[in-house]
Amino acid sequence: MALAVVAFAACSDDSSTTANTTPTTGAADTTAGTTAGTTAATVAGSTSTFTAEVWADNWFSLYVNGVLVGEDSVSITTERSFNAETITFTASYPLTIAMVTKDFKETDSGLEYIGTDRQQMGDGGFIAQITDTTTGAVVAATSSDWRGLVIHRAPLNTDCVTSADPDTDCQFESTAEPDGWADADFDDSAWVTANTYSEDEVGAKDGYTEIAWDASAALIWTSDLKVDNTILWRFTATA
Repeated sequence: MALAVVAFAACSDDSSTTANTTPTTGAADTTAGTTAGTTAATVAGSTSTFTAEVWADNWFSLYVNGVLVGEDSVSITTERSFNAETITFTASYPLTIAMVTKDFKETDSGLEYIGTDRQQMGDGGFIAQITDTTTGAVVAATSSDWRGLVIHRAPLNTDCVTSADPDTDCQFESTAEPDGWADADFDDSAWVTANTYSEDEVGAKDGYTEIAWDASAALIWTSDLKVDNTILWRFTATA
């Protein structure tokens, strides 16, 4: 599958840098900063051009028909990263959309601000829409029709949030990404359907307001905004 050089157009006040578009696994880090430019990703057998707009708390990567077409230009190690991204790619229908979303956590404890008086559990949430640039139609948008698989959960014992040693006291659950999970023929029937949330529930801010979201696009996550930290998502757009 062909994949061209990728750049990003990020809605953020950060200075421009070149993003690292290497696929990541586990609690992956990417190059910090944002970029100015236009995505140029090509999925084999392409027939149409699409624009994906994504806002995530805190990080995402986007695959289409098994090909990585873009990812958040701000590192997951950045504590407060609420930027939006615009990614353009070409592909053929049907579109198998697969995403990794990660809420910020300092360690496997699932906590942030560790060792300070703000030590706490973080919370996630993201929204995305994909537009066919030929027709101007939104052909995919995050909703309760999306299916997700949680691969990192923490803390399982939420009372550890006040621990002086959360890396010892907080329990977590972590599993590997299933083989081929971003491919069109992967069976996601056992994955859970997404929960939708309001802007207030997610705390949507900053880059979120830079995108004109379609009425069909909803903020989504699993049923637990705080404990579920890393989630794989899938959705298929037929046209």
